[in-house]
Amino acid sequence: MRLQKPANRLVVLDTETTGLNPRTGDRIIEVGCVEIVNRKLTGNNFHRYINPERDSDEAALAVHGLTTEFLSDKPKFAEIVEELREYVQGAEVIIHNAPFDLGFLNHEFQRLGLPPFTSHCSGVIDTLVQAKELHPGKRNSLDALCDRYEISNAHRKLHGALLDSELLADVYLAMTRGQNSLTMDVAVEASSGGELGDAGPLGEIIVVAASADELAAHEEVLAGLDKNVKGSCLWRNYSPAGVTAE
Repeated sequence: MRLQKPANRLVVLDTETTGLNPRTGDRIIEVGCVEIVNRKLTGNNFHRYINPERDSDEAALAVHGLTTEFLSDKPKFAEIVEELREYVQGAEVIIHNAPFDLGFLNHEFQRLGLPPFTSHCSGVIDTLVQAKELHPGKRNSLDALCDRYEISNAHRKLHGALLDSELLADVYLAMTRGQNSLTMDVAVEASSGGELGDAGPLGEIIVVAASADELAAHEEVLAGLDKNVKGSCLWRNYSPAGVTAE
């Protein structure tokens, strides 16, 4: 029996590839995903290395370090696609520079005669777009965002899909902190009948009246304002009725 996934589920996703362009034959060699539910990392991650059936470009190899020899005994994309589809099903997917990863994912799905990757998830959040809106004119690479939000990435010597997804999850939570509610949370226990519990009596409200000297000083200020406006200043309308300097 298939377990029902939470409706508020987010999946942070990253890929590594043999190069920059799937249209010229570049392929995905690694997929890493991190699950977030109710703004908490669940530990239910998805990570697969993939045999791309070709070599990586030298520039790409320098970035991820995944050699052809290392990937030669790994499953092909067709062998992991059903697991990936099941994992992201119905989730909102978070990607940094989403067009790059989606271009590769959709291309791999198309090669297998499957609907686009994006048809399996409920939506896509591009954290690069978010970061540019929050920090216009600033560097918004993943490394730059880790520095800005004080997230340690000292262990990131090479790019890795799962590691980068874990870092991006922390960055996303930091970038969106405080957006869930514009009001302060007030803890109020509900009774067994579903009604709000008694918050208890309010404390005594203490009112400290102005002294005669303070009232006189206040009146002097108002008189100066009256003179400046050649009439009755605005603050006269807010003076408590019947309060005058002794």
